[in-house]
Amino acid sequence: MSSHARRPLLIGLLMAIAVGMLPLASVAAGSITESTIRAAEHTVFDLTNERRTGGGLITLKADPRLFALARERAEYMARTDTFSHTQADGTNVFDLMTAKKITWYGAGEIIAWNTAAALDYSASFAVKAWMDSPGHKAIIMSKGYNYVGFGLAISPETGKRFWVGVYMKGPDRTGAWAKIASVASSVVDAGHAKVTTRWTGADTRLQVLTAGLRTYQVQQRKDGGAWSDYGTTTSTTFARTWPRGHTYDVRVRAQDKAGNWGAWSVKTIKV
Repeated sequence: MSSHARRPLLIGLLMAIAVGMLPLASVAAGSITESTIRAAEHTVFDLTNERRTGGGLITLKADPRLFALARERAEYMARTDTFSHTQADGTNVFDLMTAKKITWYGAGEIIAWNTAAALDYSASFAVKAWMDSPGHKAIIMSKGYNYVGFGLAISPETGKRFWVGVYMKGPDRTGAWAKIASVASSVVDAGHAKVTTRWTGADTRLQVLTAGLRTYQVQQRKDGGAWSDYGTTTSTTFARTWPRGHTYDVRVRAQDKAGNWGAWSVKTIKV
């Protein structure tokens, strides 16, 4: 393992493991595709997060930038049939993160290879090997990271499956969430009804650096028409009086203090 500090509180960790030779069983032609490789990467993501939840930790969030970077690193090793944290030009994952303008305060890279033909088995074998190594396990189970990405590439010459995991402590990029709990209407008069919408929400908790909830945005539309925006609010209740005889959609989403919006929560009510 090696580490360095580029500036205060900005730390990098590197951990490698040669998983060992397994029999390279035959694989049906065409069974390994881009989609199966990507599925295997997410299998590792799921398996490592299962280890975290089993240890009472918060799951790490998938960062598409880190997945792309991990794939780039894995593809480099597969293409050159090398197993190292440092590439031929002297760069490592931390240099690549900085070059890609990824803001990070702490980061770690774990790598492994094996020759298990079935990609799901190769994935589980890599995770087991990492978890059996105290140093690698420490990175997987760290309380200091909040985002991660995994990459897989296969050497065309040897069939080795190269695995890379890139861990990062960085700014909150995960949207807050909102969920409509109820939508109720009450008759005001023969032509109008009062519609009251209630919701709950919070900022999605990360292992570190959760930004915190800032506000909600509320919108409504009638009979499938254009959405009307009612702006932002910190309230969790929205009440309006609308003409009866129509179908209304109400939707709410939440924003955290880092500016990340979550998905809309939508309810439909006939008035």
